[in-house]
Amino acid sequence: MAKPPIKDTPKDETSRSEDVFLREVDDAVREDNFKEFAQRYGLVIAVALVIGLASLAGWIFYGNSQDEASGLRSEEYVSAIDSLKQNNLDGASKALESLETADQDGYRAAAQMMQANIALEKQDVKKAVAAYAKIKADKTLPGPFRDLALIRQTAAEFDSLKPQQVVDRLKPMAVPGNPWFGSAGEMVAIAYLDMGKANLAGPLFAQLAKDKTVPPTIRSRALQMAGVQGIDAVETEEDKTDGETGGVAQIAPVSADEGKTE
Repeated sequence: MAKPPIKDTPKDETSRSEDVFLREVDDAVREDNFKEFAQRYGLVIAVALVIGLASLAGWIFYGNSQDEASGLRSEEYVSAIDSLKQNNLDGASKALESLETADQDGYRAAAQMMQANIALEKQDVKKAVAAYAKIKADKTLPGPFRDLALIRQTAAEFDSLKPQQVVDRLKPMAVPGNPWFGSAGEMVAIAYLDMGKANLAGPLFAQLAKDKTVPPTIRSRALQMAGVQGIDAVETEEDKTDGETGGVAQIAPVSADEGKTE
């Protein structure tokens, strides 16, 4: 026989009513708190969100603009190279004009260097020297470009410079291991000869002749010049052995007393 359903007592009904009432109160409190929070901080949050989205959009736009600008600079540089290959110096110079003030340091330095080379090719030594000097003085440009500019500038005006000026400019680069040792070392050695300091020029020519990193044309000339100074710069197996063991066949360092002359 089935049991009759259990009826809720007045106490149970009162408990359920209290639970419903408390939930309604809790919901009302939360709603009021949310409204108060929204009124107090809603504008700030909205502004922060807009700024964040705007910053993200700006960053994306900037990245795309940089990519487009780099692509355009690349096309202009290639156009200048093509003109040079066709011996169209004026066309190359025109193509390089916009690159001379480019935001990208590499393109700006390369363009200015090429403009200086073009001026030198046109026999406008004064303009070329001024352009090289400008590159050397611009500390925003990469160091290798600035060093190369000093090499080119000195070579362009070598005949009009005093030998000591050449030494002062290039001696820091006229050392083995420096990327410009070949060009700088050769000019410094010649300047030493012009100053009557063959005791410094000869060993420097010998160092150039034996340095495998120096361009072959410079090594060949240095070998001949070292021979003129009475130094045999031809490296033999015996020379190598003496060099490794600290024998007398080693060349005296270039940093010897510059005041001595033969």
